[in-house]
Amino acid sequence: MKQLLSRLRRTADPADGTPRPDDAGFFATQLMDHEGDTQLLAPWQARASELGARPFDTVQGLALLQQWFHQDPVFAGLEGIDLGVLGGYFEFVQLDSGRQIIGQDEQGDYLVVLLKGVVADDRLQPSGAKVRINESRAGDVLGEMSVLDGGTRFCSCTALTPLIAAVLPSQALEAMMNEDPRLAAAVLAWLAKRLSLRLRQVSARLSVQLTRGGQAGE
Repeated sequence: MKQLLSRLRRTADPADGTPRPDDAGFFATQLMDHEGDTQLLAPWQARASELGARPFDTVQGLALLQQWFHQDPVFAGLEGIDLGVLGGYFEFVQLDSGRQIIGQDEQGDYLVVLLKGVVADDRLQPSGAKVRINESRAGDVLGEMSVLDGGTRFCSCTALTPLIAAVLPSQALEAMMNEDPRLAAAVLAWLAKRLSLRLRQVSARLSVQLTRGGQAGE
């Protein structure tokens, strides 16, 4: 895991002349992977600038984040001070409606915990049709799969309402693993549970669709 996050950090800070995240107009840098395929790199610093992300009060943001952490048994053994330290690794922001937080097929280096608002999770099919996979709400996590496995984003995530969110860049997660491994273990366990729940929901919906398709063909 540390090697993966370290690789993402190096990729997100190019030293080969590619535009840096703070360059004007930077959004996603095209990179070639080891197989020669083009990938889009969209680090959080660049995305935040393009989105016009505004800082949200850290104390209020941490209180909202703790509401969701306190509901999960994974964090039951952590003291209040531990959760306060945990919140220090997140960046709390406000975003306007209509903003695309995550783009499909990008190589991202951050995950997002929604604290307020609704996000559309859409996937563009090869045919050009856009499929609404889900609508994420407060307490849901976006982008964790790419942060954990280093792969590209499966779908795009666009704000349907104004949002308040807690952003955890991969660099901050790596720092947490080095400085507070107990907290990092709780976060990773929480993310694994959220990801498992999402996969079960997707499997259930797919099963329903396949059943309907089979009945229609009879």
